[in-house]
Amino acid sequence: MMEIRIGIIGCGNISPAYFQGCRAFDILEVVACADIDPNRARARAEEFGTVAWPVEQILADPAIHIVVNLTVPKAHAEVNLAAIAADKHVYCEKPLAINLSDGLRTLAAAEKKGVRVGCAPDTFLGGGIQTCRKLIDDGIIGETVAATAFMTCRGHESWHPNPAFYYQPGGGPMLDMGPYYLTALVNLIGPIRRVTGSTRITFPERLVTSQPHYGTRIKVETATHVAGVLDFANGAVGTIITSFDIWAANLPRIEIYGTEGSISVPDPNRFDGPVLLRRAEASDWSEIPLTHSADLGRGIGVADMAYGLVHGRPHRASGELAYHVLEVMHAFEDASRTGRHVDIESWCVQPAALPLGLMPGRLDG
Repeated sequence: MMEIRIGIIGCGNISPAYFQGCRAFDILEVVACADIDPNRARARAEEFGTVAWPVEQILADPAIHIVVNLTVPKAHAEVNLAAIAADKHVYCEKPLAINLSDGLRTLAAAEKKGVRVGCAPDTFLGGGIQTCRKLIDDGIIGETVAATAFMTCRGHESWHPNPAFYYQPGGGPMLDMGPYYLTALVNLIGPIRRVTGSTRITFPERLVTSQPHYGTRIKVETATHVAGVLDFANGAVGTIITSFDIWAANLPRIEIYGTEGSISVPDPNRFDGPVLLRRAEASDWSEIPLTHSADLGRGIGVADMAYGLVHGRPHRASGELAYHVLEVMHAFEDASRTGRHVDIESWCVQPAALPLGLMPGRLDG
């Protein structure tokens, strides 16, 4: 099998998961990594048995096919566009960009260059959500009627080593965690045609209690509680709340409601279960054995892009899907500010379900 060589730009908190996850696929070879902090890049290179290069060297190397962009959100568009200009395919951590214009520029530049754009999250390719997808596709709960999605916590300043960007434009609970929930919903139900919503900033300032910035105060510049309603193209109606303002809650992660039953969907920030089903005639919920592997990690989206390049098929965690989710996330704030429904202009194809019976480390038969 042809090897697809990748360079990782950004060696922060999420990068170990990508180094490890990409190793699980023989189709991928990590050639080098880079970071704005050369010492951090060297440390990651030593940890994972690769080399640390300047960003410019990764972009200039013709042997590197895909740039994996793990920089902070405000740098996503800049790095994506630089990789595309260097004739590289690019796979980006979520979100695709912090604003719609940069997202559109990224997709337009890639189309002009004839390269691909992929974007996290890829957790919807894990066994948990793929099992839910198969139940829905097989008609087990009938026609999809509605969905709910809830992500509630008190924020990241108590544990994250660098929490400031979560409270700046491009952060907040919607752009931080919304991609997991909305991508899962689009994978399970299909694209979204209209949204409305309400947003607020509850605490104008946050006190960091994690190291190394203990005692620092962060000015909050983005909504920290977002409540929205989604109208899906197939007629289903969704409800979503993402919040950094809630100490505790008893809420599901995601539930899908159909004419013949309901599915409790596992945490979309993970690859595993449990998957719970309650059919119309049942007296209680039943746990469903996973139909697909959950022994996966971040990097499966990169591998799926690589398989797409080799076999000439679309990749699932696509730039079009990421842009659709980005537009939906921004539309909640627009709806709150203007007091109206917002029509979603973008469109994406519902990602293809993963086939059954894949061998470990393989995504095509």
